[in-house]
Amino acid sequence: MTSEPLLHVKNLVRNFDIKTGLLRRTTDKVHAVDNVSFDIQAGETLGLVGESGSGKSTTGRCVLRLIEPTSGEVRFNGQDVTALDARELIALRRDMQIIFQDPYASLNSRMTVGAAIGEALVIHNLVKNKKDLQDRVIDLLETVGLNASHLKRYPHEFSGGQRQRVGIARALAVSPKLIVCDEAVSALDVSVQAQIINLLGDLQEKFGLSYLFIAHDLSVVEHISQRVAVMYLGRIVEMAPARELYQRPLHPYTEALLSAVPVPDPRVAKNHQRLQGEVPNPINPPTGCHFHPRCPVRKAVCSEKRPEFKQTSNGHWVACHLHD
Repeated sequence: MTSEPLLHVKNLVRNFDIKTGLLRRTTDKVHAVDNVSFDIQAGETLGLVGESGSGKSTTGRCVLRLIEPTSGEVRFNGQDVTALDARELIALRRDMQIIFQDPYASLNSRMTVGAAIGEALVIHNLVKNKKDLQDRVIDLLETVGLNASHLKRYPHEFSGGQRQRVGIARALAVSPKLIVCDEAVSALDVSVQAQIINLLGDLQEKFGLSYLFIAHDLSVVEHISQRVAVMYLGRIVEMAPARELYQRPLHPYTEALLSAVPVPDPRVAKNHQRLQGEVPNPINPPTGCHFHPRCPVRKAVCSEKRPEFKQTSNGHWVACHLHD
């Protein structure tokens, strides 16, 4: 891709200080995001996948500056997001939105869904009067598969899938260019997951949206993502076009994640490689390649030297000493 990306992230780092004692002195750091770089083109979906604790959600929130990055560069539409003041950041919120994992916790239980969806329209002065506001909210509800009768209902009156549709309508209200989907379907039943993913795909086609689609399950992002980045303990270890990654994974961690995807044939499942052990402590991550303590094909160099993230073929990047 040669055009200027909509979102450009370079060498993003986010550490969280650990403070102890009466004086609350910093005694250690959690290395949540460790030198992460990626681009998202206009109209593209980048899937960001990894186990819990890999730094996916922190990356997404740093992009939006819901969490302040420790260092690194985030450029949206050519604009340096990390350099914006509070007023400029509010203006940017129109173009960058987020859909949260828990659709119930992300909605105010004391607000009707109509008020929740319309709140951003009022904040950004996108409607002229109350009738204009109500018409726009009804239009948004219908866009996500709900209707005008839901306008004055409260979040507890909806199912999980319906609440997530409300969350999507709220994100769409200000006509954004980029939406961060932070585990947006992981709290839903499998059948409802498929409906929400199909809805997101339809909305992308209709409005030209770009998504950073964060998930812990590779099977979830397979059909919505043009490219997939695999993250482990704060680092992106592999990134490739979706079909290429699923058919020819290069990193042992990616292979293990793909093996964890359920398959109907037990003979195939029996031969799949299973991921062993737990994710190491991000306070004191392993030296060299972070994955080497769990890697079935590790070499001596894996514990000594951090592998370079480099391109092995057109659009396929990997950080692994097996491909040096």
